[in-house]
Amino acid sequence: MERRHDLDRLSIGKMAEINGVSVQALRLYDKMDLLKPQFVDSNRYRYYSIKQSARLDMIQNLQILGMSLKQIKEQLDKQDVSVIQELLELQRSHLDDQIRQLETTRKSVDRTLVNYRRYNEAPKDGTIFTEFMGKRKIYRYDIGINFYDFGIETYEYILRELKNHISLNSLPMAYFCNVGTIIREDRLRRREFVSTEVFIFVDDDFASSPRVETLPSKTYLCISCDNFHKERKYAERLLAHADTNGYAIGGDYVCEVITDLPVFVDNERGMFIKLQIPLEF
Repeated sequence: MERRHDLDRLSIGKMAEINGVSVQALRLYDKMDLLKPQFVDSNRYRYYSIKQSARLDMIQNLQILGMSLKQIKEQLDKQDVSVIQELLELQRSHLDDQIRQLETTRKSVDRTLVNYRRYNEAPKDGTIFTEFMGKRKIYRYDIGINFYDFGIETYEYILRELKNHISLNSLPMAYFCNVGTIIREDRLRRREFVSTEVFIFVDDDFASSPRVETLPSKTYLCISCDNFHKERKYAERLLAHADTNGYAIGGDYVCEVITDLPVFVDNERGMFIKLQIPLEF
């Protein structure tokens, strides 16, 4: 055991060693007036006292709880326990927000992995097939522009507007990974290619609002599409197939981007799309 005299005259290296911190950390605390050496001898050597380990413990504990060094210094200087309690309450609320954000991001990662599996297992480009799909919740945004009247540049502009809307309304940006567009049933029946609404898929427990709706649980007539520029032609093929086989349209047309692909031609987005028309039997 160290002699008492030695414990009252600890070099910065020794203080760091016995407390399990770095010398650099102690120098930073000294510079910030957060924890300064207690003694300076005639040769200007600086020494800590073992008693200062109590303040060092408090600094480390508050750091573990997520407080910044600036916050820690302010609260320790005030020597007011109630203020530290209030700050910790705020920190707990902040951590709860971070946990919720991480949970949403985790769901987004899971959804993206599922979509990549759907891409790998999907019928090849141009294949028409039927698939039963359960209820799906979407958050829609009406951009007021019919993107069928324009090209991919306008589509990218629409996505920028959606992304800004998500950000401004404090929605989780993780939802942006899975988007789609809608042609409403009345227009679809008239074969009018008009779509001004873009949407994102959201979780089942997403808060209700006028922009949130549920796509019904139905059998859908679908076609795989591997290129943005083919979408309208493939949608027309899908409608023709429904007419030929006597299928009745049972809802809104959905163009879902299953996944973005790491393929860029002339700087254009690569994507795999699933076009869907609900059927009424």
